[in-house]
Amino acid sequence: MKALILVGGFGTRLRPLTLKHPKPLVEFANKPMILHQIEALKAIGVTEVVLAINYKPEEMMNFLKDFDTKLDIKITCSQETEPLGTAGPLALARDKLIDDSGEPFFVLNSDVISEYPLKLMIEFHRAHGGEASIMVTKVDEPSKYGVVVMEESTGKVKRFVEKPKAFVGNNINAGIYLLNQSVVDRIELKPTSIEKEVFPKIAAENKLYAMALPGFWMDIGQPMDYIAGLRLYLDSLRKKSPSKLAIGPHIVGNVLVDETAEIGEGCLVGPDVAVGPGCVVESGARLSSCSLMSGVTIKKHACISSSIIGWSSTVGQGTRLEKTVLGEAVHVKTSLEGVVYVCDDFYSNGGAVFPDREMESSNLKPESNVRVWD
Repeated sequence: MKALILVGGFGTRLRPLTLKHPKPLVEFANKPMILHQIEALKAIGVTEVVLAINYKPEEMMNFLKDFDTKLDIKITCSQETEPLGTAGPLALARDKLIDDSGEPFFVLNSDVISEYPLKLMIEFHRAHGGEASIMVTKVDEPSKYGVVVMEESTGKVKRFVEKPKAFVGNNINAGIYLLNQSVVDRIELKPTSIEKEVFPKIAAENKLYAMALPGFWMDIGQPMDYIAGLRLYLDSLRKKSPSKLAIGPHIVGNVLVDETAEIGEGCLVGPDVAVGPGCVVESGARLSSCSLMSGVTIKKHACISSSIIGWSSTVGQGTRLEKTVLGEAVHVKTSLEGVVYVCDDFYSNGGAVFPDREMESSNLKPESNVRVWD
């Protein structure tokens, strides 16, 4: 069985983290986003993953070249020369997806995190006998999304309603599909939306079915949702693999700490924190609802909440960060390349420090090197 992951473009919603790295390589819960999906696909028998890429393809493939051996799964690239939307990449990768097996293939959006109930989806797809299956999830405010109107008993999709003003349902597209190979024949090699142009036609022929996604779901393509998704992921880990979570007098709630990280005395870490490889958290620091990517140093008595700290960053002593995203290679009072250094007693509330910038005073108002977290 095969799968195609829609890696997408520039990841503008997650800047500054994506200015130097493609979004799927941004770490989530201590490993790149895309590895969560590849590992889940491997676990249910997928043997080949095709990455639909149009931004930094060389970096993507250089990073993943060792994982096809480690995971015993073939990883190939289908590179777009222009953005092709969410359906065009399937036509571009036709030769990689179509074979004599006749087996359906998975399609996943790269910034979706969940428990990936892919085995259940295969069983659902085979049972209904249609041409395509999509996973849906319920949300509290469906007016922000495209709603999937379906028969609750069978899952047969009736129609799609984009950002409805009146309530028509609260099931939305979760960005995980299982498609028969015949679906590729419906798609021309041009920019095309699978949600707006392909699925409605299949639904009109009564061949599209929706499966309710069990467990949590989040599109983590922007900072606020990334932090919310981390909380949901760690809560799921608590239920399914509690031994993977950190324990100790300095730990509060669900916390994931890489075995190479160091936590100093008198720290308070959690809830909902991921501390990545090679991180150093010095004494007296306070961390909550945040993610520290690999190589981060948090100096003494710093306080970090609802923030994402980019690779090799250093947060100064006594610094307070709230709702802040630090990119990579931002320099303040240091010449060490690749290090973000926020000066001592710095305060930021609701900003994003871009790469190759300097911050020497507290961020009480946005400046040229700060993007407000809205």
